[in-house]
Amino acid sequence: MKIQEVILRAMARKITWWQAAEILGFSDRHLRRIRERYEEFGYESMFDKRRGQPSPKRVPFATVEKVLALYGEKYFDLNVRHFHEKLGEQHAMELSYTWVKSVLQGAGLVARQRQRMLIGGIISRAIGSTINRVAKT
Repeated sequence: MKIQEVILRAMARKITWWQAAEILGFSDRHLRRIRERYEEFGYESMFDKRRGQPSPKRVPFATVEKVLALYGEKYFDLNVRHFHEKLGEQHAMELSYTWVKSVLQGAGLVARQRQRMLIGGIISRAIGSTINRVAKT
């Protein structure tokens, strides 16, 4: 069911408000806010007004291209942390470390962190086995 359908059922008293909150995964307080907004502004107030609009925090495409070009041509030998520092110090680009890391990983310029594997004795401890303890005594 859509959010609007659940809220409309609660308004028609087919389900209670706390049941609607459980169905939607909202808190009771948040659902009360939605109901109050509906009573004041009508049905249109239940729709998200930001849909279809890009995030105001979105980084321009030209900046993304510049970051990728700088890393690929000039700073290819630096790790992500040092590259992020160079962007701030020498190029006056105030970008978050996490954003820089995800862009470089997405472009394939930096490897994603590999998953660690359990080795030998660690596996037996994780499973709860006594094989290593018996073999050592």
